[in-house]
Amino acid sequence: MIQIDALRKSYDGVNWAIDDISLRVKEGDFVILLGLSGSGKSTLLRCINRLVEPSSGSINFTGKNVTTASKAELRIIRREIGMIFQQFNLVKNLSVLTNVLCGRLGYHNPLSPFSKDDIELAYNNLERVGLEKHAKRQVKQLSGGQQQRVAIARALMQKPKLILADEPVASLDPATADSIMHYLGEINNRDGITIICSLHFLSLARKYGNRVYALKDGKGVYEGLPTDIDHKRFKEIYGQDAQEIDIN
Repeated sequence: MIQIDALRKSYDGVNWAIDDISLRVKEGDFVILLGLSGSGKSTLLRCINRLVEPSSGSINFTGKNVTTASKAELRIIRREIGMIFQQFNLVKNLSVLTNVLCGRLGYHNPLSPFSKDDIELAYNNLERVGLEKHAKRQVKQLSGGQQQRVAIARALMQKPKLILADEPVASLDPATADSIMHYLGEINNRDGITIICSLHFLSLARKYGNRVYALKDGKGVYEGLPTDIDHKRFKEIYGQDAQEIDIN
């Protein structure tokens, strides 16, 4: 589904945020990006849908060259790639339903109204994340975990082939973090949607991911099964002073 070759990105023309990253992602994978803050996880994710412009290298998604796509072509590619952010990126003064409907904007003329089918789909996706009763509430009235579930429902509105989740649980308490990962795991298993998710916690990677790609200082330092990351590999990824925290 995704083929990344020799990808590099520099923000200042001197230092590499990601440096010579090559990665293959199969349809139906749940890939976890692991690494410290500043290791390049977010940059890699945002290069995949070109929210960040790569400096060099190539990205292919379902046979389409993302790196050379025109604005019109990129708009079509992005329809199939949902994005979930650490800080939710919701319009907090608007209702839950309106925020979820925004996931259909890539299929609409900005001036065209949402259809009855769009609204029905929005309610269905809210039901999937347990928030259908909150549809008319303002987002700002919800907890952080509830807001992230709104963001998941919004991503599902695109009917995506791929979801990119950029540290979706970093601002949540452990119990809520696990529940959010559970929803993503269900989407991956039930719908077959491919997911690439950046995380800090190895325990969540072991529980939900089928593959791990770890970064350190912008370079790939491990690719394989989460269960194969032993104490030695953990230290190589996070540093000798790091201590593993179990999130259940």
